[in-house]
Amino acid sequence: MIGRLKDHGPANYQFRRDEDPSYYMRLLTSRGERTLWGKDLERALRDGETRPKPDDLIGARRIGRDAVTVTARQRDAEGRVIAQEEHHAHRTRWVVEKVTFFAERARLARRLRDEQADLREAVRERPELRSTFLSVRAAEEFAARRIADPRDRERFLELVRGAIASSIQRGEPLPSVSLRASPERKTLNTSKTADPEREDPAR
Repeated sequence: MIGRLKDHGPANYQFRRDEDPSYYMRLLTSRGERTLWGKDLERALRDGETRPKPDDLIGARRIGRDAVTVTARQRDAEGRVIAQEEHHAHRTRWVVEKVTFFAERARLARRLRDEQADLREAVRERPELRSTFLSVRAAEEFAARRIADPRDRERFLELVRGAIASSIQRGEPLPSVSLRASPERKTLNTSKTADPEREDPAR
């Protein structure tokens, strides 16, 4: 969702007195004002690379869901809790950045998908791509050792590039890579983020 950030902050869900604390973000979009809810919005705004501020043109994207236990509370007319019940739910994880961030990520994703692209040159231009470069190289080394059929190797590498590029384009953190020494050789480990974009309401 793209819009101009109007304001954000902690509030009871849907601004209702009888609901639990949550976090909101109000956007002015091409279809009018929209209010997003989710406790993770606070972290996304605070820790984002571009640190959006009110009046910035931003993008907000759901990138995942975490299983959580939610306590539903029943309150009386004075707001006192008179009963409560726990149930399982999902909490949405967000990326909230200025729109320029998503445009740049889309460009990087296209470059990664291009099999003819010189990734070493890309890393020289953008050092933060080093972990991505290592992830692709690790996949190439694995395919060379373990997949005999050249066509299967190409399909495997196409899937790996596509998965990493999609993650980059969604705005997720770039894959982290660490070297782990073994008696025979060093191996590359990469982390991968789950992909569950869903439209359910989240608190």
